[in-house]
Amino acid sequence: MTGQVRYRRIYEDPSPEDGKRVLVDRLWPRGVSKEEAGLDEWLKDVAPSTDLRRWYHHDPERFAEFRERYVDELHDPEHQEAVQHLRGIAAHDDVTLLTATKDADHSEAAVLAQWLNDTPE
Repeated sequence: MTGQVRYRRIYEDPSPEDGKRVLVDRLWPRGVSKEEAGLDEWLKDVAPSTDLRRWYHHDPERFAEFRERYVDELHDPEHQEAVQHLRGIAAHDDVTLLTATKDADHSEAAVLAQWLNDTPE
């Protein structure tokens, strides 16, 4: 990958350093219009499964296990098309993964950004 993948909350104002802005939540964030979001894409299919998201419930004590389970899910056929699409974007541009989570450091966006930056295709 030539682009850098980072993450942040969708509620923060867009920045020129963002590169391509990609929402990676399965659900649309509350209180944000599509115009305000300034998104290039919304990749719902790269988000954790509903069951995993509900189990995790953004509990920082479960984050290590959430990370493992989510990375396992990223290898599933249901996620592969979205993962490869995201890798394709990052091959040419910087990418900012966006999430509505209050604690972005303990979110799927953080896991996904680290995983994309650390693992070659």
